[in-house]
Amino acid sequence: MAIKVHGALFSTCTARVLICLCEKGLDYELLAIDMPFGEIPAFKDGEVSLFESRVINRYLARKHKDIGTDLLLSNSLTQSALVETWMEVEAHKFDSPSSYGKAPDKQVIETEMEKLGKVLDVYEERLSKSKYLAGENYSLADLHHIPHLVYFKKTSKANAITSRPHVSAWWNDISSRPATVKISETMSLL
Repeated sequence: MAIKVHGALFSTCTARVLICLCEKGLDYELLAIDMPFGEIPAFKDGEVSLFESRVINRYLARKHKDIGTDLLLSNSLTQSALVETWMEVEAHKFDSPSSYGKAPDKQVIETEMEKLGKVLDVYEERLSKSKYLAGENYSLADLHHIPHLVYFKKTSKANAITSRPHVSAWWNDISSRPATVKISETMSLL
């Protein structure tokens, strides 16, 4: 039975889950939003019902650890802790400022771009020492950034990414993964 995801392709949270499912090579069915929990995406895998994209992705990565990419780098406590650290940074420091690339209020844009710039400077430093945020292997820490960056790269502020050589190289790498390309192409149609 295919995993059921209730969501919308334009939603960065839904896209985050779909990229994870594709990375794992899992069959899924995307169902039009009926918002059973008042949140999207909502997710059903047998008897398990979840919402919140990052929780869904952790569940998928743990349940299907041996299928596809080990997105939690679970064979190493140190690497796994780094994945968790950078997922927290994404959720609390990156997610909100990166959402304002299209905001109509110029003052809000500048304030959020200043915050995002500081986060991206930290990323630039980190990525000067490793290929991915949590080390040398792609993980959920990287994947969780993709949906917002797909939209952000379409704004006039995209140079915040491209002007930082290590961040730009990281984006070029993670955006070219087959799962990312597949879901990004669908997002780009919107």
